[in-house]
Amino acid sequence: MVTLFRQCNMEDADILADFSRQRFYETFASMNTPENMAVYLNEAFAPEKIRAELANPDSAFYFLYADEKLAGYLKLNEAPAQTDVRDAQSLEIERIYVSKDFQGEGLGRYLLEQATSIAMRREKKYIWLGVWEKNEKALRFYKRNGFYPIGAHVFMIGDDEQTDYLMRKDLEG
Repeated sequence: MVTLFRQCNMEDADILADFSRQRFYETFASMNTPENMAVYLNEAFAPEKIRAELANPDSAFYFLYADEKLAGYLKLNEAPAQTDVRDAQSLEIERIYVSKDFQGEGLGRYLLEQATSIAMRREKKYIWLGVWEKNEKALRFYKRNGFYPIGAHVFMIGDDEQTDYLMRKDLEG
């Protein structure tokens, strides 16, 4: 099923921005107001913001292709670019996005395995991420894959203050 897993580069910025907007919208639009979604999508996935993130040496994006179609991606952050914990012993998984067309095919698990492998090669002690408290499917997925809660932080969607649970998975080394 997986045909290619590769790190993104600056030439991928527009595709990455469009794909991100589509995935975020299809996942969360039904649980947020149209106004808040528009604000978030325009800020978080603006092409210039994506380019800045691609240029950041402490962040990396990876595309996942399945059946030669872009099926998902992964965004990883080292401590200076992390959204919360900022521990040099850790690697943040800021995003694991899989297109609805490919959900249930094991691609989320594949991306998580790739993130774990990258973290272990970089000799990290753990990986961590934030998950919206209302995203029960994702919470179950991460718990099944060895993550446990370590705290929470605020995540803004427009003017809506939401809670993300911070979850951690310790790595054996």
